[in-house]
Amino acid sequence: MTATAPDVTADTAVLRALRRIRGPQTQRNREFWLLLFAVVVAGAALTLVQLGALGRIDPMILLIGGGLAVLVFALHIVLRFVASDADPFVLPIATLLTGVGIAEIYRIDIANHDTGWNASSNKQLMWMAISVVGAIAIVIFLRNYRVLYKYTYVSGLTGLVLLVLPFIPGLKADANADVWISIGGLGFQPGELSKIFLAIFFAGYLVRTRESLSSVGKRFAGITWPRMRELGPVIVVWLISLGIIVAQHDLGTGVLIFGMFIVMLYVATGKTSWVLIGVAGVVVGVAVVSQFLTYVQNRFNTWINAFDPDLMQDQSYQLTQGIFGLAHGGLIGTGLGQGRPQITPVAESDFIITSLGEELGLIGLFALLCLYMVFVSRGLRIGVAGQDDFGKLLAVGVSFTIGLQVFIMVGGVTRVIPLTGLTTPFLAAGGSSLIANWLIVGLLLRISDGVRRQPRVVIG
Repeated sequence: MTATAPDVTADTAVLRALRRIRGPQTQRNREFWLLLFAVVVAGAALTLVQLGALGRIDPMILLIGGGLAVLVFALHIVLRFVASDADPFVLPIATLLTGVGIAEIYRIDIANHDTGWNASSNKQLMWMAISVVGAIAIVIFLRNYRVLYKYTYVSGLTGLVLLVLPFIPGLKADANADVWISIGGLGFQPGELSKIFLAIFFAGYLVRTRESLSSVGKRFAGITWPRMRELGPVIVVWLISLGIIVAQHDLGTGVLIFGMFIVMLYVATGKTSWVLIGVAGVVVGVAVVSQFLTYVQNRFNTWINAFDPDLMQDQSYQLTQGIFGLAHGGLIGTGLGQGRPQITPVAESDFIITSLGEELGLIGLFALLCLYMVFVSRGLRIGVAGQDDFGKLLAVGVSFTIGLQVFIMVGGVTRVIPLTGLTTPFLAAGGSSLIANWLIVGLLLRISDGVRRQPRVVIG
């Protein structure tokens, strides 16, 4: 008996340790309460919109919103069974941002007297349902995110195909930029999905070539610069970005793809010179295309001379109306449903930030930006904590893409930088953007679960 007592104690200790690892779902419990808070805030926003704009409560939209809340909690339940160690903040933040966006889109529909299928909010509710189902599918079927590494070049080809889809006869939609396709009467921007596939391609490619890219080059001005043969990938991506701007009249997507690649390249190599080369590439590229493309010239002219009386009646009308809306909101806003965001053209999409800034004020807008900051920081943390290079690069790439897109969009509507054709993640109306961002949510949840499950200590 005395001889076996230590063994029993040791076995019990091992079982207790394993139970601590596998048993509790502290992360999921935290996520549940945060998700409940997000759903309540989104429901309160819809209610305040109705009270402010209609003076009454229409239970129908609340029932629809409740149905989507069921989908979000369904994703939460799926996480409890198949990804119990996933990050607890990603899902609630995405839910809150999407809910607030739907509330503001609904408020603009009320102002424009849009009902039924003509209402952007109804379409956004449908797109959100599809988006959440897509995130659930990723969490369930993508049990090991490292499988994506095998499809590096397939992902790259898919991303390029998605970028050229608007040029296929019969698919191109009638829009200012050649970035839209029409499917069953609904507009869809395949470039939003291409950024995910290109992120997978960049991550896989950089894992394979990081040694050569990190090789020692010549040292100049205190920085080790890469050799010319290592500049090939950067030049290729730079040319692709220029091609997107020239062919599709889409300045934002070109900058987004190139910026994502440069950041992932920096994370893979740790060389500051790549960042400087990337910034120089953006400056040179924009300077070159601005000399030949009237589209880019008009963007810069509108940015610099936005309040020129001649431009305010035409080219800069949208931009100046959005700025006036922000000024009207002031510090605390007019209140949901009590502003006039519909005066700004495309207020539910390109200028959703100014619409929310008018009714929520500077404080409310900063709160939304803080949510984006936390979302991006959690994604970067997931990437940094990963022990495999592919997962690290993929998580950093898609997270940085969200942050860069927010900066480009917010900077554009506030006249910090020239306006582009990008949409604000989660908030803006548009199915392509919403689906792409919720697929990113699914990827981050799956990657974070895999990172947390990686063994860090040995028991025994």
